[in-house]
Amino acid sequence: MHYRFLTLLVLLLLTGCAGRGMSGGGEAGYVTVQRGDTMSAIARQAGVPLLRLQRFNPGIRANDMRIGQQLMLPGRNERAPGSGQYRYSVRSGDTLGRIASHFGTSSSRITAANRGIDPNRLRVGQMLTVPVGSASASTASRATGAQTSAVPASALPSGAGPWAWPLRGAQVQREFGKDGRNALQPMLMSAGSDHTARAVASGTVRFAGTMRQLGGVVIVHHDKNLQSVYAQCDRINVSNGQHVSAGTPVCEVRRDSGTGRHDLLFDTRNAGRPFNPRQIVR
Repeated sequence: MHYRFLTLLVLLLLTGCAGRGMSGGGEAGYVTVQRGDTMSAIARQAGVPLLRLQRFNPGIRANDMRIGQQLMLPGRNERAPGSGQYRYSVRSGDTLGRIASHFGTSSSRITAANRGIDPNRLRVGQMLTVPVGSASASTASRATGAQTSAVPASALPSGAGPWAWPLRGAQVQREFGKDGRNALQPMLMSAGSDHTARAVASGTVRFAGTMRQLGGVVIVHHDKNLQSVYAQCDRINVSNGQHVSAGTPVCEVRRDSGTGRHDLLFDTRNAGRPFNPRQIVR
């Protein structure tokens, strides 16, 4: 399982998003970044899940936004999968080139995916299929949040951790690190007799739901802008906005039909960037 399916660039919810009119997640549009804005605060004010906002802005780094930069606000009829094809509503001023550039794909791929489309006569509100992913490793990485560099141990916040292991009596089946294509993969561990994944430290649940190819996913934000991610869950035991303590059950790990094990994908992040869990888990 690669990070292309784990688009989890998550930031600690901060205040400071300047007040302005937003569509509340219903109408497709844009919002301009203002001083003090964070992506999480913009998502909250717009009524858009943070992960959804991130997926519609694959070329924007959440921890490096610039004043005056425009973020695309997704409409209720649009779709942004973890990989594959977007369902996109044409906005005022759009061209195929602009759409392709935003999503890290090409005009020819969009044209091929939309039979009968006239590239020179796009209509506002027209629904397009925007394929992303397999065209090249670089655009796939940008479009889906795949990471090729990890946070070094020396860059972790001072005083961070130690954290507990998410599974009791677990065995690590795959360490955190790069695969043969130089893409990072999260740690994979199998549960023993206890299939319950538990929060590694106190924090607030920022996502509790399902993702394509990953099943149930829980994202917990901790102090010092750190995050922990628990994927391949069968049943989720927490809800968005819930405060959890170290050891709080967050989900029940599903059984992998291929291995017969109860395998958990476990990811740790610092300001959205992945780092080796062994740097903080003891």
